[in-house]
Amino acid sequence: MFDFDQEIDRSGTMSLKWDKYKGQDVLPMWVADTDFAAPPAVVAALTERVAHGIFGYSRPSPRLIELIMQRMASRYHWDIQPEWLVFLPGVVPGLNLACKAWSQPGRGIVTPKPVYYPFLQAPGFNDRPLLTVPMVLEAERWVLDLAELERQAPSADLLLLCNPHNPGGTVFTRAELLAIDAIAERHNLVICSDEIHCDLLLDKQARHIPYGALTPAAAERSAVMMAPSKTFNIAGLCCSFAIVPNARLRLKLQQAMRGISADVNLLGFVAAQAAYQEGEPWLSEQLDYLAGNLALIEQAVSRWPGVTLAKHQATYLAWIDVSALDLADPIAFFEHVGVGLSPGAQFGDGQFVRLNFGCTRATLTQALQRMEQAILNRP
Repeated sequence: MFDFDQEIDRSGTMSLKWDKYKGQDVLPMWVADTDFAAPPAVVAALTERVAHGIFGYSRPSPRLIELIMQRMASRYHWDIQPEWLVFLPGVVPGLNLACKAWSQPGRGIVTPKPVYYPFLQAPGFNDRPLLTVPMVLEAERWVLDLAELERQAPSADLLLLCNPHNPGGTVFTRAELLAIDAIAERHNLVICSDEIHCDLLLDKQARHIPYGALTPAAAERSAVMMAPSKTFNIAGLCCSFAIVPNARLRLKLQQAMRGISADVNLLGFVAAQAAYQEGEPWLSEQLDYLAGNLALIEQAVSRWPGVTLAKHQATYLAWIDVSALDLADPIAFFEHVGVGLSPGAQFGDGQFVRLNFGCTRATLTQALQRMEQAILNRP
C-alpha cells in the first residue's frame, strides 16, 4: 500500500543528512532521519493547514492530547492524565532541561555509555559532573552494568536512560527496568527516560515498557520523553513531549523552561495529531520494511570477518563492531569507498560505527556492497 522503495531526491531540500556529502559519491547513512516520505495523512494535514495561511502562536489541540492518552493506554496499559504532559521542541532540549530541573550543582548525572551523544554532553552544558555506566553485552544484548550503576548512584541526582537504546538497539525488559528502578529508589535518583524510538520495535518478541508504567513509585520519580518524530519521519517539525506524573518534578521542569525553551512548532502539532490519528497502517508497513533491511545487514555482517552486530531489537540504527578490522579511522575508511556512517567515538566507543538503515532497499544494498568490498579487499 505504501511505497518504501520510492527513491526521493533530497538534494536542494536543506537536508542535514544529504548536504553533508553534497557533490560527493558518498551514501549518507548517518544522522537519524529516514529517506521515506511521511505518511500521506500527515502530508495532507500539513497541506491543509498551510493553505490556511496564518501561522501564529499555537497550543496543542485537545484532540492531540486525547490521542497521546489513548496511545499510552492502548499500547502500554498506562493511564496518564492530561496535566502530566509537558510539550517540548525536542527530546534533546528535554535532556538538558532535565539536567537543570532535577539535579543540584556539584551532583552528578549518570548516563549509559555508549549512548546517543547529547546524553554525554548535557551534564557538562549544565555544569554538572558526567558519570557514565558501561553498556555490557549479555546474551547478545547490550544492557546496563548494574554494579557500576549502584557504585555511581550515590554521587548523582539524575539518571538519563535511553530505551530503546540508541545506538545499541536494546529494548529493556521489565526485569531489567525494575532492577534499575531498585537502584534509583535506594539512592533517590530521578529517571529521565528518552523513549523516542519506542514505536520502532523490529523484534516481534520485544515489548516496550514506558518507565512511568513500571510501578506507581517508578512513575513518581520519572519523566518519559517521547515524540512522533523518528517514527513518522517528521523530526524537522520539532514536536516532542514529556510525561511527568509527579507534580513537583513537573513544576521544576516548567520552571527550567521559562525564557529558554521555545514553544512547539505549529506544524509539529498538526503533524503529530495526524500521525497518531491516522498513521498506524503506514507505521506497520514501515516496520516490516525496516525488518527486511535489518535482515540484509545481518546477512552482510555475517560475511565480514571479525565484524559483529549484537541482537538488534529496535530503531533503524545498527551498532556495528569493527574493532577486529583494526582501523585507525573507521569513518574515513568507509567514506573512502562511498559510505557515510556515524562515528562510534561520538557515542563513546571509537571501534564501532552506526549505520542508519532507514532508507530504500536499493540504497542499503549499494552501501553494504561498498562496505563489503572495502572490508574484504583491505590489505
